[in-house]
Amino acid sequence: MLRPKQMSKVSVTGSKAVMDDVIGAVHDLHLLHLSDYDGRWPEFDNGDPAAGANEASEKLVTVRSLKSILGVEPEDAGQSRIITDETIEEELERVRTKANELDDRRDEIESELRDVEEELGAMAPFATLGIDLDLLWGYDSLAVAVGEGDANSVERALVDIDAATQVIAEGHVVAAFAHTDESTLESALVEADFTAMEVPHEEGDPEDVTGELRHRKQQLESNLETVESQIDDLRYDEAGFLLAAEEKLSIQVQKAEAPLSFATTRNAFVAEGWIPTEEVSTFESKLADAVGDHAEVEELERAAYSRHGHAETTEEVHDGAAGAAGSGGSPAAAAGGATAGAATAGDADDGATADGDAREATADGGGEEVRSDGGVVTMGDEDPPVVQNNSGIVEPFELLTKAVGRPNYSELDPTLILFLTFPLMFGFIIGDFGYGLIYTGIGYYAYANTESKAFKQFGLIAGAAGVSTTIFGVLYGEIFGLHLISTHFWEGLVGLKSAPVHKGLQPAYTYYANAWFVVTALFGLLHLNTGYVLEFIENKALHGTKEAVLETGSWLLALNGTWLFIFSRPPSETVDGETTYLGPKPDFIYQVFNEGSGAAFELGFTGIPSPTTVGTIPLMELVGAGMIGVGIALLAVGPAHELVEIHQVLAHALSYLRIAAVLLAKAGMAFAVNLLFFGAYEHHGEYHYMLNHGPEYVTKEYGAEAIMFDGMMHGGPATLVFGILVLLIGHLVVLLLGVTSSGIQSIRLEYFEFFGKFYEGDGTTYSPFGNDRNYTAED
Repeated sequence: MLRPKQMSKVSVTGSKAVMDDVIGAVHDLHLLHLSDYDGRWPEFDNGDPAAGANEASEKLVTVRSLKSILGVEPEDAGQSRIITDETIEEELERVRTKANELDDRRDEIESELRDVEEELGAMAPFATLGIDLDLLWGYDSLAVAVGEGDANSVERALVDIDAATQVIAEGHVVAAFAHTDESTLESALVEADFTAMEVPHEEGDPEDVTGELRHRKQQLESNLETVESQIDDLRYDEAGFLLAAEEKLSIQVQKAEAPLSFATTRNAFVAEGWIPTEEVSTFESKLADAVGDHAEVEELERAAYSRHGHAETTEEVHDGAAGAAGSGGSPAAAAGGATAGAATAGDADDGATADGDAREATADGGGEEVRSDGGVVTMGDEDPPVVQNNSGIVEPFELLTKAVGRPNYSELDPTLILFLTFPLMFGFIIGDFGYGLIYTGIGYYAYANTESKAFKQFGLIAGAAGVSTTIFGVLYGEIFGLHLISTHFWEGLVGLKSAPVHKGLQPAYTYYANAWFVVTALFGLLHLNTGYVLEFIENKALHGTKEAVLETGSWLLALNGTWLFIFSRPPSETVDGETTYLGPKPDFIYQVFNEGSGAAFELGFTGIPSPTTVGTIPLMELVGAGMIGVGIALLAVGPAHELVEIHQVLAHALSYLRIAAVLLAKAGMAFAVNLLFFGAYEHHGEYHYMLNHGPEYVTKEYGAEAIMFDGMMHGGPATLVFGILVLLIGHLVVLLLGVTSSGIQSIRLEYFEFFGKFYEGDGTTYSPFGNDRNYTAED
């Protein structure tokens, strides 16, 4: 699971006379990830597209344009069909003509509708003003300006005009009249709070004009609905044809353009690509079944999991599987032998010519072009594509891995670690049976009601996080923040005094809060060590043991030395049966796993003991400090620039304390919501919600000072209704924040602290040549 599937590079060699048949067979197998020929072999050139490639590409562009115009979706397809070139030729022009007519008509109506809406917007202020439009334009000696502004400001601005003026206003719409020319009026209004508008050259009441425009708008909207309905009808009628035509044309174009990736001479071709090693024999046998001995398949190399170039990453391919490549010959020489052997009686002349071409191409020494390891020089040096190798239950978490990037072929795939740790962190933080059921339900809905693979994977991830949250909810004994599971299951049925673990929010169990900070720091230490170990494995494979020790071993020593120093037991003294640890380290580190009060988990652990001391310093502290020093020294010898980041061995582990912090924050939010509605009281260091009794009962039994809040459910009817809203909205907020805080904090630890130690995520997607048929059947 930590490694992708091993990939083999294969070549397919043959005569050009059978190239189309080979392309068709390889396409149908849908296994070969083609490598692009880079022109490195003498006398071999990239192939040319097959005849009809341009025509098929133009038709494909037309089909996709029509799909866009009509809004065709995959669910509109209907049953798969056999579709011929003649059908595409005949039907495509008919559909194109009809669709373009409707699309042009729709564009025309939408354009006119926009114009009408603009006119309506422009007419609205004149309708507010209430002056006939023909009174606002067309004068020889009267200037008119209409706009939005302040009437008093306009009147003050017109005082300076040496002519008769008048201002008419309705709301913010102002009309200014002056017996002068337009420029004089405009100049005067510059100083006013006034924004001029263009006066439409219409006549009559603006309300009437507005009514006509509204009527025209209704007509256009009706016409648009008619056209949209016609487009929908055309989509329903032609969606199946367009999807099938797109699929068939895509296949034709892909096949026709495949030779662009091949190395070819006048009569021979060589195609190379990557296949999962486990599929090589299947590929060879099925290609042989399809084209007989007209093409030869050679397994050139099996890529190892490193990235020092193929000379160091190629494993030996034995016997017949290696062919000419294994003997040190180039594919150019293999092309000659393959094409000569592939030639049948019917194309003997072609085969002989191809053989001659190949020999001519390698006469200059191309046949001797080998790598230092004796393997063949292939047509490209690209890294193998990546097929992640995760089981069904782990595979959905590839979605989270790919959010950073697909792993490259040489690095370890962290998906399994994500599967193990992300739901664990998420569930631990929320830890509520009720919330967990909701998260699980959301995940199931996303998985069951979407077709997208990504959404299905998201649904499974959400479901896993929900199941984890539910399990932790049982352990905490909580459902929507209420301790009902603790009361009725752990205490009533199992017979425990309380739930097995607590979040640490209640006064009687605050030592759990301390414990969770220690536990999350230890979890972070384990998580970080895992990341560094994975990096050590990668560095050893890529650069050797020495580099791995310098680049990664240094960090492992410094990280574990730091925490050995922290967890080594300091000197202590006991007074009246209570142990106090000396020194600056907080006591709770050594108490939460001890025995007695203050211990969340009674394991008898009081820190890492030291067999002796050096002066007053425990030996294990010195060992830890020594490990830090050795780690720093290794960094200084190796990647010295990383010394400035040495503090990360402490900071990154402490970053995991956010898990405990968010746990307490979410518990506090749920408690506050329930407190407001149910009310609560404190008794013997425990908080109890008033589910079955009101404040009067609690006051009688425990005194009024025990009540923390009376609770809205115990108030009047109005308070009860408002309290129900508070309860529902409050828990909805906690539920949503569970995703935005718990989910984000968990994935942040995965991506930054964990992935940052070893992961690059720049792998190439395995994209095998071929198409899966969804809308067409074989001809």
